[in-house]
Amino acid sequence: MHNVDWQLEKIVTQLRATRETWRERNGRSRERGCRELPSRSAIRVITDDLIGALFPMRLGPSDLRRESEDFYVGHTLDATLNALCHEVCLELKYIARQLGRDAGDTQARAVEIVQGFAADLPKLRRQLDADVMAAYHGDPAARSVDEVLLCYPGVHAVIHHRIASYFYQEDLSLLARMIAEIAHSDTGIDIHPGATIGEGFFIDHGTGVVIGETAIIGNNVRLYQAVTLGAKRFPADERGHLEKGLPRHPIVADDVVIYAGATILGRITIGKGSIIGGNVWLTRSVEPGSNVTQANLQSGPCP
Repeated sequence: MHNVDWQLEKIVTQLRATRETWRERNGRSRERGCRELPSRSAIRVITDDLIGALFPMRLGPSDLRRESEDFYVGHTLDATLNALCHEVCLELKYIARQLGRDAGDTQARAVEIVQGFAADLPKLRRQLDADVMAAYHGDPAARSVDEVLLCYPGVHAVIHHRIASYFYQEDLSLLARMIAEIAHSDTGIDIHPGATIGEGFFIDHGTGVVIGETAIIGNNVRLYQAVTLGAKRFPADERGHLEKGLPRHPIVADDVVIYAGATILGRITIGKGSIIGGNVWLTRSVEPGSNVTQANLQSGPCP
């Protein structure tokens, strides 16, 4: 195999020409010669370490002891927040370059963002505790809160979403999407970091769940596998490009349960306390306390 001629010189030359063509076509020919983008591998390590610091005795190192718990949390956060600050700084420079602006003091802005995130960590932990308890109480098969936290893909996805959401709100969409896509690739649950999700959220089983960018979910909501909270249509501008950021996903009020395979599309509202049955296709709002099934959708208005 060492004697095979892979024609590498020719391939490298052709790849360079292809890259230069793309850069010229997309206005990237004057980019700096170094890479200024957050690193996917670095973001995965950072996220894993943050989760370990949030739940040290269950998701931290296997040899951790209670007497060294605070030391581990402090040491881990010190290293992780510094690494996170570097990735935030890279995205801020990238945004400035894309907009043709002076990057200014990106380091100071990165520090400010990460300091805000660090200050929110106790609140984040309390939110996640509510999510874990919702999963424990919502699944009769759950034997303990430890089982829920260690094993449930829905909890894993929600932890990542709540971290990613902070950075999305700071307009760091690359970093936020990277964190969200870690959970997506690990669990098959796709939650856009722009989605707004209330307290006590539980996704049971979870595979195939999709929650769109502008979805709003209230408190104590439970979803099952293959549920889609999606858009019904995608308006385009005069040039035919899809318009960004329009509210196009559902609003799900408090105490709603949505069973497996349900597809809910458009900017509609699912009223408080409603139950949406399995495999329902829904494109209109329903009143609070509704019980929507395939049968009553076919026979008339939702109750």
